[in-house]
Amino acid sequence: MSSLPPLIWLQAFEAAARTLSFTAAGRELGVTQAAISQRIRLLEDRLGQKLFVRHPRSLTLTPAGQAWLPSILDGFARIGEGTREVFGSLPARSVTLRTTPVIQQHWLAPRLLAFHRAHPAIAVRLVSAIWSGEFGPEGADIEIRYGHAGWLGMEALSLGDESLLPVCAPALARCLGSPADLAGLTLLHAAGFAVGWPNWLEHAGVVGLDQQCPALTCDNQAMTLALASQGGGVALIHCRLFERRDDLVAPFDLAVPTDESFWLVRPERGQRQDEASLLWSWLCREVDADSG
Repeated sequence: MSSLPPLIWLQAFEAAARTLSFTAAGRELGVTQAAISQRIRLLEDRLGQKLFVRHPRSLTLTPAGQAWLPSILDGFARIGEGTREVFGSLPARSVTLRTTPVIQQHWLAPRLLAFHRAHPAIAVRLVSAIWSGEFGPEGADIEIRYGHAGWLGMEALSLGDESLLPVCAPALARCLGSPADLAGLTLLHAAGFAVGWPNWLEHAGVVGLDQQCPALTCDNQAMTLALASQGGGVALIHCRLFERRDDLVAPFDLAVPTDESFWLVRPERGQRQDEASLLWSWLCREVDADSG
């Protein structure tokens, strides 16, 4: 074989072989039973041999699976030893939180700092995601997503209603008396939002004005705001996030509501570690305080 199978397939095999249960392996790795089953099938296809005998309510290892398991266990043990030797012991009490860069910078940062000061023994690992496909149950205890909610198997708490407002550098704002003055200026677009410049301009009574404006499109809102703060154009910002910006001003009072919003999200079921539950409760209280 020219290359090893993907690590997530090997993890699925190791956990399922040790527990003799796809369901227990899924709980351990934070994925569904179906995901474990699919990874095992892909691994078996790759190896050309069955690793498990699937009984109606249980699993057993095939002779090939039994013969291979000690090598897999030894391999993971060696990886663990090498990691400890090079990087030291990893914190046992850790929580992984995944969200977009703009939420990290403007909503999460002060709250996460307060949590860290209150619970310094809990190591929080912050992971960035931008597109919807980068979110999901694997690898994160808690997420803050943007959208319409309704995610299957996920518990979700809305951070509140959202609206979008144009912002720019103070020097540029002084040149803007009405939305019509945007003609000829660069409009900064953040991809992936249901409400964007065409919607805002329609509410402002200048439909189609974006056709008269140069455009820069970024794959994340954090970048459009950075460009706007440096005089690179006018961006749209969620009003919730604007409160903490001192480098941007809003030249117009018109904020356009959107039915998308930010959501605090975690898997509905599954074994939860106390540290993740503690951070979830902390963030929920912050959301309540914002709405109160």
